[in-house]
Amino acid sequence: MEFFDRFAVPHPSLAIYASMVAIGLTTLAIIAGLTYFKKWGYLWREWLTTVDHKRIGIMYIIAALAMLFRGGADAIMMRAQLAVPDNKLLDAQHYNEIFTTHGVVMIIFMAMPFIMAFMNIVVPLQIGARDVAFPRLNALSFWLFFMGAMLLNISFVVGGSPDAGWTSYFPLAGNDFSESVGSNYYMFSLQIAGLGTLMTGINFITTILKMRAPGITLMKMPMFTWSALITNLIIVFAFPVLTVLLIMGTMDRLFGTHFFTTTGGGMDMLWANFFWVWGHPEVYILILPAFGIYSEVISTFAKRNLYGYKSMVASMVIISLLSFLVWVHHFFTMGQGALTNSIFSITTMAIAVPTGVKIFNWLFTLYKGKITFSTPMLYSVLFLPIFTIGGVTGVMLGMSAADYQYHNTMFLVAHFHMVIIPGVVFAMLAGLHFYWPKMFGFILNEKIGKISAWIITMSTLVAFMPMFFSGLDGQARRMYTYSESTGFGLMNMISFIGAAGLAVGFAVIVYNVYYSIRYSPRNIGKDPWDARSLEWSTYNPAPEYNFAVLPQVNSIEPVWDAKKKGHDLFPGKYEKIHMPNNSGMPIIMSAIFFVWGFSFVFGLWIPGIIATIAIFVCMALRSFEEDHGHYISVEEIEETESKLRGAK
Repeated sequence: MEFFDRFAVPHPSLAIYASMVAIGLTTLAIIAGLTYFKKWGYLWREWLTTVDHKRIGIMYIIAALAMLFRGGADAIMMRAQLAVPDNKLLDAQHYNEIFTTHGVVMIIFMAMPFIMAFMNIVVPLQIGARDVAFPRLNALSFWLFFMGAMLLNISFVVGGSPDAGWTSYFPLAGNDFSESVGSNYYMFSLQIAGLGTLMTGINFITTILKMRAPGITLMKMPMFTWSALITNLIIVFAFPVLTVLLIMGTMDRLFGTHFFTTTGGGMDMLWANFFWVWGHPEVYILILPAFGIYSEVISTFAKRNLYGYKSMVASMVIISLLSFLVWVHHFFTMGQGALTNSIFSITTMAIAVPTGVKIFNWLFTLYKGKITFSTPMLYSVLFLPIFTIGGVTGVMLGMSAADYQYHNTMFLVAHFHMVIIPGVVFAMLAGLHFYWPKMFGFILNEKIGKISAWIITMSTLVAFMPMFFSGLDGQARRMYTYSESTGFGLMNMISFIGAAGLAVGFAVIVYNVYYSIRYSPRNIGKDPWDARSLEWSTYNPAPEYNFAVLPQVNSIEPVWDAKKKGHDLFPGKYEKIHMPNNSGMPIIMSAIFFVWGFSFVFGLWIPGIIATIAIFVCMALRSFEEDHGHYISVEEIEETESKLRGAK
């Protein structure tokens, strides 16, 4: 039994056992359903092996929504534990695991795939491309992310979850304080998913710079494409730091090195510095694409061109540069000295300036606009005041002297969520409603969508505003319980009610999807929102090749100008189109990465070595493979276009 003991959960509970049963039953139900309806072949041909950027984007969204509910369940459990003093719902260890996995899941495995989803679905369409530069690499990127997510998510039923916080600071993440394999799961799941993200960065930089349609200069690109370009440049510079950091942490845990162990000559603060050199740019990797979505939505539903296009681009460039110069504000209290704190306090407050420029640009876009309050627009307008609260409290935290009061309290937790929820989650929900017809050919119900938007907005305020007050009163974050004499009970109960409200809001979104699939009309045309950018010039959903004829663009808002000024976007004639073939290699190679990660998590050296060799064999097979794609003939294009015109 000694061999199998390492796979046991070190701190089992009724919730863990219930999760094991639920996972088993869900897996059996999926297998049975696919077998009964004979969908295995369809699933393999059309989805698991696809290299179509639009389908890969949809799979990113499905994964992101699944992780949203996974991380949301952790959040509800945390708020329930803290709702009343001296609660016994969770013990200290289980609470540590839950707040660790909540942070990792929400940042890496929910927010990141959401932005990757919209990049995949929207960017090639906005620049008039038929696919991304490296379609197979794009598929491999998704499957590596997915396998990394699955590796982390099995941790709480096989071996135990990480418990050192989502930042995984050493020495807490070292073998002395984290004896289970939980921190190993952290190292390898983030390594695998991060490798996929780095590939995405390289792929989309190449796509945007080299595959734009005729007439689309850099300064005629839509704002979302600009945000995607800058975000992927940050990814290429930031994620190698995370890769090196995780390798060093893994070597400390598995091979006895001493990069971060102070007793062996290492430096625990080295982890904190490297982590936040990656971690703070990561915040802007999430925020900048969200800003791009808001720019598209606000200009569309205000019926105005985006105010200050050049200043919006410049502000994103400045934000991307400053994002690498603020990391030390995450540990002002850790003893680096007054001069260093002062320098990074200045850079931290400076980054608020270009962010403020963007907010004023959106407000000026709304000024005198003919505003239509659709669901995407409602999320975009509600974002502005809540995000401003989060930003202002961020400036407060950026003052190094004041940070001694705020640091490691619930005030910090409130600030972070008041930035990320309106700044990322609202944007993703706005984008989900806005681009839903582009993905599926129908619009989500507007009435239900607005109800969910208001529930989520009000619940966000109820859940996190009380934390500012309890934090200022001294409630530390990561406390799993507190006594009644502290007086924290009322604020925490209100926060729990807000968290429950958020769960209701997301449940309403799920109902909206179900209702809209059944009842929403399908005859919505190419441009249901009366939009402005190029993605709305093709069908909903777009065909495999995106555009039968590559567009000729003459302005920043080509679709709007085509409607209002009569520009001809497609002056050419049909010609045969070259497209890539589907491939099973990305999912197979990613599955091997999963085995590789799992093997090293548990120190299974022989399977780990075999998996390593198998990864290189897959790379070698690909390098010798002769696959030149396929052509879609003019006759097939004419037939497809005729069917799509008839359907609309």
